[in-house]
Amino acid sequence: MVLGARLLLGLALLAALLAVVLQLYRLRKPVRSLLLLLPKFSTGLPRLWTKEELAVYNGTDESLPILLGILGSVFDVTKGKSNYGPGGGYHHFAGRDASRAFVSGNFTGDGLTDSLQGLSSMEVNSIVDWRKFYFERYIFAGKIVGRYYDDEGNPTKYLKGIEMKAKRGAQLLEKQKSEEAKIPSCNSKWSQQEGGEVWCETGYPRLVRRPGDIALTGQVSQRCACYKEEELDKAGLVVYEGQGGLGYRLICCLVFMILAPRVLERTAQELLKSEEVSHDRFRFGSREQEIN
Repeated sequence: MVLGARLLLGLALLAALLAVVLQLYRLRKPVRSLLLLLPKFSTGLPRLWTKEELAVYNGTDESLPILLGILGSVFDVTKGKSNYGPGGGYHHFAGRDASRAFVSGNFTGDGLTDSLQGLSSMEVNSIVDWRKFYFERYIFAGKIVGRYYDDEGNPTKYLKGIEMKAKRGAQLLEKQKSEEAKIPSCNSKWSQQEGGEVWCETGYPRLVRRPGDIALTGQVSQRCACYKEEELDKAGLVVYEGQGGLGYRLICCLVFMILAPRVLERTAQELLKSEEVSHDRFRFGSREQEIN
């Protein structure tokens, strides 16, 4: 008799629990209602975060993991404690979503924000690449409710717009590379003893504008390219004069400004994936990258 009563009570409780779960599912808020109520992050399950909750995981409490946000996605970067913990070169990223700082290089005050307003498509694409890097290297820990995800964990219109802009930036960059590959770039070298030299294996060195950079960076830049003799009357070509003088220094400056951010960013990301290099900081232009 007693056993039967206990069995009925157990079935009643199970039915009640199933009814609650079914109701939550109908409301389409299972993650918000269940995972957000987990008492500790130590469960290792991805969950939804508020900015205030995320701020606690900034590395100042050694009993808690160190979390970082980028484009609304949260990652456990505890294994990089020497970099992201107090005193580390990238502690400013811990406990917050400072997506803009990944390309702006502004790690203080208003610079530590998740707003990407005013950034070029290439800069936005760079931030999306960094998010991909964190997905590949660190543990995904959930999403931040706010600019990029709603309180059900669904992407907002803002995030969708950012990802579309990044995609356009990647497409424009590939198109620019494809177009420029048709006209070879100038060769150049420099040494303190001999100065600088710019030359073409075939053709003549000319400065030419890169119109694609307007959409990519919001600025117009130039590159040195090698044109055939019958192409020299094209509009927009600027004669390169002098080797080792002002003209060469201009070329070097332009090449560095154009290529350095892209090449060094990729280099930094590759170094970050290696466990064989020690921590240092890589700053180029207005960007700073972590090297483990």
